[in-house]
Amino acid sequence: MSTATALRGDVLASQDFVIRKLDGAFGAEILGLDLGATLDDEDFARVHAAHLEHHLVVFRDQRITPRQHIDFSRRFGKLMIHVLHQYHLPGHPEILTVSNIIEDGKPVGLGDAGKYWHSDISYKALPSLGSLLHAQELPAEGGDTLFADMHLAYDTLPAHLRKAVDGKRAVHSYLAKYGQMQKDGNWRPQLSEQQLAQVQEVVHPVVRTHPESGRKALFVSEGFTTRIEGLPEDESAALLEALFAHSIKPEHVYRHRWQPHDLVFWDNRSLIHLAAGCPPHLRRKLYRTTIEGDAPY
Repeated sequence: MSTATALRGDVLASQDFVIRKLDGAFGAEILGLDLGATLDDEDFARVHAAHLEHHLVVFRDQRITPRQHIDFSRRFGKLMIHVLHQYHLPGHPEILTVSNIIEDGKPVGLGDAGKYWHSDISYKALPSLGSLLHAQELPAEGGDTLFADMHLAYDTLPAHLRKAVDGKRAVHSYLAKYGQMQKDGNWRPQLSEQQLAQVQEVVHPVVRTHPESGRKALFVSEGFTTRIEGLPEDESAALLEALFAHSIKPEHVYRHRWQPHDLVFWDNRSLIHLAAGCPPHLRRKLYRTTIEGDAPY
């Protein structure tokens, strides 16, 4: 158990919190911590260490404001501004609204976010370190998020696949599934020239080394990875299909069943994720910040 320093106005108080491992191969929940309060350096370091160890941490019952969400996220690094400015939270461009809600005939957020397995913003030269998703409204049915451990996926690669990916690099594109998603729903607007300029293709290693833990992980996903450099198109497609299927084996996956006011912070260098979906008539809204990382190697 640890004590975090909480500073509210002129009142100094303390709060105890515990970190408890979740069932499964990875993930932990943090209980008794108010992220609206100020964490001292020691307790922030403990949270940071838990995030690295478990790849995903769930802060329970976080009744925080968007500004507090942003401020806590910034302690881990620079925040990324999502290309779809249409779904920024008004007054807070650092927050992407993820929601299936329609108000006055217009979507309030990105309703098909997470439809395909992906690592957030892997289509940038500096992909995301991690994302923090805060529940605002949850459906009575469905709405789960699935996460897959890409370290474990790499560690368990069959020998022939490990040999096939050795030294390979892959192309990542924000537009990989964009056209299909436009056909499937009304959430994806036509991108302007300025927006298209922000999402040019990039190339990353198929296997990356985590810059803080030193562990290797697969770094490909069906959502954003389009091809492997240096291979014929059919060989590239077959290899990616094999990697995608291996990555999401049941033993690699944690299913998060959201509780009210959960804030989930996951490591995009270690995990890929997928939104499981919910009935369209049930309201779902969450706020997401995304932290910039460094160039994969």
